[in-house]
Amino acid sequence: MDVRELDRRAVRASVDMVAKVAIEDLGRPTPCAGWTLADLLAHMTAQHHGFAAAAEGSGADLAVWRAEPLGDGAVPAYTDAAERVMTAFAEDGVLDRAFALPEFGRGLTFPAAQAIGFHLIDYLVHGWDVAQSLGVEFTAEPELVEAAWPIAQAIPDDERRRRPGAAFQPGLAIPEDATRFDLILAMLGRSPRGCGVTVP
Repeated sequence: MDVRELDRRAVRASVDMVAKVAIEDLGRPTPCAGWTLADLLAHMTAQHHGFAAAAEGSGADLAVWRAEPLGDGAVPAYTDAAERVMTAFAEDGVLDRAFALPEFGRGLTFPAAQAIGFHLIDYLVHGWDVAQSLGVEFTAEPELVEAAWPIAQAIPDDERRRRPGAAFQPGLAIPEDATRFDLILAMLGRSPRGCGVTVP
Protein backbone atom coordinates (compact mmCIF):
# COMPACT_ATOMS: atom_id res chain seq x y z
CA MET A 1 0.00 0.00 0.00
CA ASP A 2 1.11 3.59 -0.66
CA VAL A 3 2.94 4.78 2.47
CA ARG A 4 1.00 8.04 2.19
CA GLU A 5 -2.29 6.23 2.82
CA LEU A 6 -0.84 4.42 5.82
CA ASP A 7 0.50 7.70 7.14
CA ARG A 8 -2.86 9.39 6.56
CA ARG A 9 -4.54 6.74 8.70
CA ALA A 10 -1.99 7.19 11.49
CA VAL A 11 -2.44 10.95 11.42
CA ARG A 12 -6.25 10.68 11.38
CA ALA A 13 -6.09 8.40 14.42
CA SER A 14 -3.92 10.97 16.19
CA VAL A 15 -6.37 13.75 15.30
CA ASP A 16 -9.21 11.70 16.76
CA MET A 17 -7.21 11.17 19.96
CA VAL A 18 -6.18 14.83 20.26
CA ALA A 19 -9.84 15.82 19.84
CA LYS A 20 -10.42 14.29 23.29
CA VAL A 21 -8.06 16.83 24.89
CA ALA A 22 -9.66 19.59 26.96
CA ILE A 23 -7.88 22.79 27.95
CA GLU A 24 -7.56 21.53 31.53
CA ASP A 25 -5.69 18.45 30.25
CA LEU A 26 -2.78 20.40 28.77
CA GLY A 27 -0.75 20.30 31.96
CA ARG A 28 -0.88 16.52 32.24
CA PRO A 29 2.40 14.58 32.11
CA THR A 30 3.18 12.39 29.09
CA PRO A 31 5.38 9.36 28.39
CA CYS A 32 7.85 11.81 26.78
CA ALA A 33 10.28 12.64 29.58
CA GLY A 34 9.76 16.14 30.94
CA TRP A 35 6.96 17.01 28.52
CA THR A 36 3.45 18.03 29.45
CA LEU A 37 0.63 17.32 27.04
CA ALA A 38 0.88 20.94 25.88
CA ASP A 39 4.58 20.39 25.09
CA LEU A 40 3.81 17.18 23.21
CA LEU A 41 1.09 18.81 21.12
CA ALA A 42 3.43 21.70 20.28
CA HIS A 43 6.04 19.18 19.11
CA MET A 44 3.52 17.15 17.11
CA THR A 45 2.16 20.31 15.48
CA ALA A 46 5.63 21.59 14.58
CA GLN A 47 6.62 18.25 13.08
CA HIS A 48 3.57 18.28 10.83
CA HIS A 49 4.55 21.72 9.58
CA GLY A 50 8.16 20.65 9.12
CA PHE A 51 7.28 17.53 7.14
CA ALA A 52 4.79 19.52 5.05
CA ALA A 53 7.54 22.02 4.27
CA ALA A 54 9.87 19.15 3.37
CA ALA A 55 7.26 17.79 0.94
CA GLU A 56 6.92 21.28 -0.55
CA GLY A 57 10.69 21.68 -0.98
CA SER A 58 11.51 24.02 1.90
CA GLY A 59 12.28 21.61 4.72
CA ALA A 60 15.96 22.57 4.97
CA ASP A 61 15.04 25.70 6.93
CA LEU A 62 15.20 24.76 10.62
CA ALA A 63 12.73 27.55 11.41
CA VAL A 64 9.88 25.58 9.83
CA TRP A 65 10.46 22.81 12.40
CA ARG A 66 10.46 25.06 15.46
CA ALA A 67 7.90 24.21 18.13
CA GLU A 68 6.02 27.16 19.60
CA PRO A 69 3.70 27.28 22.62
CA LEU A 70 0.12 26.86 21.41
CA GLY A 71 -1.77 27.91 24.53
CA ASP A 72 -5.48 27.17 24.73
CA GLY A 73 -5.63 26.78 20.94
CA ALA A 74 -3.49 23.64 20.94
CA VAL A 75 -6.19 21.28 19.65
CA PRO A 76 -7.35 23.32 16.62
CA ALA A 77 -3.72 24.21 15.84
CA TYR A 78 -2.89 20.51 15.81
CA THR A 79 -5.85 19.68 13.59
CA ASP A 80 -4.91 22.40 11.09
CA ALA A 81 -1.29 21.20 10.97
CA ALA A 82 -2.44 17.62 10.41
CA GLU A 83 -4.59 18.70 7.48
CA ARG A 84 -1.66 20.64 6.04
CA VAL A 85 0.75 17.70 6.09
CA MET A 86 -1.79 15.26 4.66
CA THR A 87 -2.50 17.68 1.83
CA ALA A 88 1.22 18.17 1.17
CA PHE A 89 1.87 14.43 1.08
CA ALA A 90 -1.05 13.87 -1.30
CA GLU A 91 0.32 16.19 -4.00
CA ASP A 92 1.08 14.68 -7.39
CA GLY A 93 4.72 13.77 -7.79
CA VAL A 94 5.58 14.03 -4.09
CA LEU A 95 7.01 10.50 -4.00
CA ASP A 96 9.60 11.52 -6.58
CA ARG A 97 11.02 14.23 -4.31
CA ALA A 98 13.80 14.21 -1.74
CA PHE A 99 12.78 15.49 1.69
CA ALA A 100 15.20 17.71 3.60
CA LEU A 101 15.05 16.66 7.27
CA PRO A 102 17.61 18.88 9.03
CA GLU A 103 16.72 17.56 12.47
CA PHE A 104 18.38 14.30 11.41
CA GLY A 105 21.51 16.19 10.43
CA ARG A 106 22.49 19.33 8.58
CA GLY A 107 22.11 18.92 4.82
CA LEU A 108 20.53 15.47 5.03
CA THR A 109 17.79 14.48 2.60
CA PHE A 110 15.77 11.29 2.34
CA PRO A 111 13.64 9.66 -0.35
CA ALA A 112 10.02 10.71 0.08
CA ALA A 113 8.71 7.24 0.94
CA GLN A 114 11.34 6.80 3.66
CA ALA A 115 10.68 10.25 5.11
CA ILE A 116 6.92 9.66 5.16
CA GLY A 117 7.63 6.35 6.92
CA PHE A 118 9.45 8.29 9.65
CA HIS A 119 6.38 10.51 9.96
CA LEU A 120 4.08 7.49 10.15
CA ILE A 121 5.85 5.87 13.09
CA ASP A 122 6.11 9.21 14.86
CA TYR A 123 2.35 9.71 14.82
CA LEU A 124 1.49 6.11 15.55
CA VAL A 125 3.55 6.32 18.74
CA HIS A 126 2.57 9.90 19.62
CA GLY A 127 -1.10 8.93 19.30
CA TRP A 128 -0.40 6.36 22.00
CA ASP A 129 1.43 9.01 24.04
CA VAL A 130 -1.63 11.27 23.98
CA ALA A 131 -3.89 8.38 24.98
CA GLN A 132 -1.62 7.51 27.90
CA SER A 133 -1.65 11.13 29.04
CA LEU A 134 -5.45 11.14 29.00
CA GLY A 135 -5.78 7.68 30.54
CA VAL A 136 -7.84 6.37 27.62
CA GLU A 137 -7.51 3.27 25.48
CA PHE A 138 -5.47 3.34 22.28
CA THR A 139 -5.78 0.63 19.65
CA ALA A 140 -3.14 0.64 16.93
CA GLU A 141 -4.27 -0.60 13.52
CA PRO A 142 -2.47 -3.89 12.78
CA GLU A 143 -1.55 -2.77 9.27
CA LEU A 144 0.04 0.40 10.62
CA VAL A 145 1.95 -1.60 13.22
CA GLU A 146 3.34 -3.91 10.55
CA ALA A 147 4.37 -0.91 8.43
CA ALA A 148 6.04 0.72 11.43
CA TRP A 149 7.90 -2.39 12.55
CA PRO A 150 10.90 -2.25 10.16
CA ILE A 151 11.14 1.51 10.68
CA ALA A 152 11.37 1.06 14.46
CA GLN A 153 14.11 -1.54 13.99
CA ALA A 154 16.12 0.92 11.91
CA ILE A 155 15.96 3.90 14.32
CA PRO A 156 19.37 4.28 16.03
CA ASP A 157 19.33 3.83 19.79
CA ASP A 158 22.22 6.18 20.50
CA GLU A 159 23.20 9.31 22.42
CA ARG A 160 20.65 11.41 20.52
CA ARG A 161 17.90 9.77 22.54
CA ARG A 162 19.49 11.07 25.73
CA ARG A 163 19.40 14.71 24.69
CA PRO A 164 16.91 17.04 26.42
CA GLY A 165 13.64 17.15 24.50
CA ALA A 166 14.26 13.95 22.55
CA ALA A 167 10.97 12.51 21.27
CA PHE A 168 12.21 8.92 21.68
CA GLN A 169 13.94 7.68 24.83
CA PRO A 170 16.50 4.83 25.00
CA GLY A 171 15.00 1.41 24.38
CA LEU A 172 13.59 -0.60 27.28
CA ALA A 173 13.54 -4.28 28.13
CA ILE A 174 10.92 -6.10 26.08
CA PRO A 175 8.23 -8.12 27.93
CA GLU A 176 8.12 -11.84 27.08
CA ASP A 177 4.45 -11.68 26.07
CA ALA A 178 4.84 -8.49 24.05
CA THR A 179 2.71 -7.77 21.01
CA ARG A 180 4.33 -6.27 17.92
CA PHE A 181 3.12 -2.82 18.97
CA ASP A 182 4.47 -3.41 22.50
CA LEU A 183 7.83 -4.16 20.90
CA ILE A 184 7.76 -0.91 18.95
CA LEU A 185 6.88 1.06 22.08
CA ALA A 186 9.67 -0.56 24.10
CA MET A 187 12.19 -0.03 21.32
CA LEU A 188 11.31 3.67 21.36
CA GLY A 189 11.55 4.03 25.13
CA ARG A 190 7.92 3.52 26.09
CA SER A 191 6.83 0.93 28.62
CA PRO A 192 3.82 -0.93 27.17
CA ARG A 193 3.01 -2.21 30.67
CA GLY A 194 2.65 1.28 32.12
CA CYS A 195 4.42 4.38 30.97
CA GLY A 196 4.80 5.93 34.40
CA VAL A 197 2.35 8.72 33.66
CA THR A 198 0.20 9.60 36.64
CA VAL A 199 -3.17 10.78 35.44
CA PRO A 200 -4.51 13.57 37.69
